Amino acid sequence: MQRHFPKGKRGPAENFTGNAWNIGLVDADSAYTTSVGNVYFEPGARSNWHTHPGGQILIITAGVGFHQIVGQPKQILRKGDVVKCPPNTLHWHGASPDVGMQQLYIVPNTDKGIVEWKQPVTDQEYNGQ
Repeated sequence: MQRHFPKGKRGPAENFTGNAWNIGLVDADSAYTTSVGNVYFEPGARSNWHTHPGGQILIITAGVGFHQIVGQPKQILRKGDVVKCPPNTLHWHGASPDVGMQQLYIVPNTDKGIVEWKQPVTDQEYNGQ
């Protein structure tokens, strides 16, 4: 899989299952109140459940993965897909079991906060059971 940005740093084990690599591209500041970055999820890697007080937009740039909002079915994501995560909505995202996924993330309204991490996604949730 072609990566468009440097790999970055491995996401902390308390927030991710498997290996997810993050690099910030635009830091939030008072002028733009938006954070932009890139995450590469190795096959099988996923975030914990989490929320963003100001919402989040994902743009899938490579690979195959999943996204799920609590109470809704898991969605399959592919290159070119765009996902809007509404403010304060519990969700997770990550790679498929066999193929990694690369995403650009945009977190607007950072003056409201950036992310609130919750519990890990269980294997049953990841597998859609």
